[in-house]
Formats: sequence, C-alpha cells, structure tokens
Amino acid sequence: MLDRLHFLLRRISERLWVRPLLMCMLSILAAFVASAADGRGWDRHVPGISAEAIETLLSIMSSSMLVIATLAVTSMVSAYASASTTATPRSFSLILADDVSQNALSTFIGVFIFSLVALIALKTGLYEKAGRFSLFVLTLAALAVVVLTFVRWVDRIARLGRMTATIEKVESATAEALRHRRCAPALGGIPAGPPLPQGLAVCATEVGYVQRVDVAALQDCAEKLKLRITVAALPGKFAMPGCTLAYVDTEDGDLPEAGMFTLRKAFLIGGERTFDEDPRFGLIVLSEIASRALSAAVNDPGTAIDVIGRCVRLFASWSEPPGPDEVRAPEFDRVAVPVLSVHDLFDDAFNAIARDGAAVLEVAMRLQKALAALARLGDPAMLDAARHHSRLALARAEQAMRIPGDVEAVRVLAREVGAG
Repeated sequence: MLDRLHFLLRRISERLWVRPLLMCMLSILAAFVASAADGRGWDRHVPGISAEAIETLLSIMSSSMLVIATLAVTSMVSAYASASTTATPRSFSLILADDVSQNALSTFIGVFIFSLVALIALKTGLYEKAGRFSLFVLTLAALAVVVLTFVRWVDRIARLGRMTATIEKVESATAEALRHRRCAPALGGIPAGPPLPQGLAVCATEVGYVQRVDVAALQDCAEKLKLRITVAALPGKFAMPGCTLAYVDTEDGDLPEAGMFTLRKAFLIGGERTFDEDPRFGLIVLSEIASRALSAAVNDPGTAIDVIGRCVRLFASWSEPPGPDEVRAPEFDRVAVPVLSVHDLFDDAFNAIARDGAAVLEVAMRLQKALAALARLGDPAMLDAARHHSRLALARAEQAMRIPGDVEAVRVLAREVGAG
C-alpha cells in the first residue's frame, strides 16, 4: 500500500497544475478566515487598520504577483526546454517535478489569488475592525513568504535545466530505484527460479511500457484462486497485445476470465517509462546524456566522463549488501518475480558510451578504469560483466582509433580488468 501511494504521489507531482490549484484554494480560504475574527469581542484589543491602507497594500500585491508569476512560468519553461535539448527529453519528468520551482510558482499564484479575493471582500465591507487587522497580518505574512520563496527560487532557477543539475537529478532518481530494488530484489515476492515458467499466459491488451507491477494484488488474486504466478514483464518492458505479462500455474489448468482480468490490471501500462520502479531506465537516461555529449555536434567528452563516474557510484552502491533494517523479507509467497541481471544493467549503462566514445582516448581510458574499479568490488557477477564490457570497449577502440599508441594505452588498462 505504501509503495502504491508513493507511486501515485510521484505521478501527481509531475502535474504542474496540482500545487497551484491547492494553493489557490488555500488562499481563498485564508481571505475569508480573516473575517472570522469579527464578532468575537476582539475589537478593543487590536489596533485599528484603515481599509484604505490594506486596499493599497493588496493592490500592489495583486499587480506585482501577476508579473512575478508570469516571470516564473517563463523561466521554468525555458529551463524545461534547456533540459530536453542539452541533456535528453527523458529527463523532462524529473525537471518538471522539481519541488522548489513548483512551490515558488504555487506561492506566487496563490498570493495573487489571495490579494484579489481579499480586495473584493474588503470592497464589499466584509471585514470589521478585528477582521481588517487579521487581514493585515495575513497580508504581511504573505509578503514575507513571497520574499523568502523568491530568494530561494532565484538560486534554484539559475541551476534548473543546466546539464549538471539534470544529471544529478537523474542519478538521484536512479539511486533511489536501485536502493528500493536492492532491498526487495523480487519486489516483495520470491525470486523466480532458472527453469522456464510454465502455465497459462496472461497477455497484455494495451500498447505501452509496464510502469508498475502490483505484486500485492497478484498475491491477493493468487490466494483467492489458489494460483502460482510467475511475473514475466518487469517495469520497463514494452508491452503490446499478445505480450506475456505473467504465467499462471493453476490446480485445474483453468483460469476464469474475471481472474485473468484482475491479473492483467495488476500491471500498470503507460505511454512512457518511469524512474520509480525501473532502475534500468535511469541508467539508460544517463547513457543517453553521455552519448549526446559525445556527438559531433556537441563534442563534450567531459560530460561523458562525468556520467561514467556516476555510473560507477551507482554500481558500487548496488553491490553493497543492504542493512538489516533495509531488507524486506518476501511477503508474497505465491508470486515469483525475476531479479535484475547485472549484465543487463551494464548493457544499459555502458554500451552506448563505449560505442560513441570508442574514438575518444580520454573516454575510452576512463571507461576501462571504471570497469576495473567495478571488477574489484568483489561481486562475481559484476566481475564477469566488467570483463565482458571491457573486451567489447577494447574491440571498439581498436576499430575506431588510428594511432597505435592510443590503442595500446587502452589495451594496457583493459588488462587490469582481465580483458586485454
């Protein structure tokens, strides 16, 4: 349930209109709450504030907030476009979900709505002495919030959409997805065994990417119908009608249509891949950023080298055993889920970089050093994957480089991995 709630909240945070709408509702409520101070006998205890003074203050706020809100939208759109063109369009959802920018825009729009509603209420004579004082206090508080928000937002908007900030966001999202999968390798189910699954195939009816697998819903259905389920489509898999999502082992070899429908609905299919439960997507996006930086139009090997270093950090964290308080014991004993393959993760992270950076000595050498570092982590699967990719990267470098000395430099480093 918590995983499902977290997934839904992440999807909501990617909608730019949600927080401004909530702030507008709160602002309207605050403008009318100020009138609740009237009729409580507080008039003789509060100083008198003239309606003209509050009206002037609210008029200044309403006019200035409209300009600032427009400036915020323009700056955010520019940052979004910059992130999509300089890094990769796949990073757009992370930039869009930036908390500081969304909070700033929501604050500016909310204060603008507050000033308009309060001004209308003030003109209609809604407030008496205590109400006017409460409205004055709320107006000063709104001004203070605007100033603090604006100062913080200016610092963030200067970085939002820049290459380094985008890479950091992608790395952070990937690290979180890897941490979640490291603590629950089978998503709360039992790890799927090596034999090929058998049984009835649950096939998709939609076209898109599997964004989430609700293992709890699969377990519930399996308990009710006495099934054994093997998941065949992990988050990130492209599904289409006829694509197998899961295999079902039943006692009588049959499954009612209602049960098939329930199992199919446990696989959330959408138009795009997401970062939350799909660590491979994060590695692919990092690889895309490095690949674009290595293109002839950009020619920025430093960004590719930076991405290689971040991939090493992600894999080093992946290889560490989770702490006792992080491990999730299998909760769903009737659902088998395949675990992530280290070879697949390495393919996602390093294939494009090795291909596009094969002719660039600095990138080829840095890649071999990164693979050597990963090979020394003590994970047998990671050692095997590092040697495999070291051999591939060396073969590509031998084909792309024309200077024998450059090839030899890469070959020397590959020997450290055991591939030279």
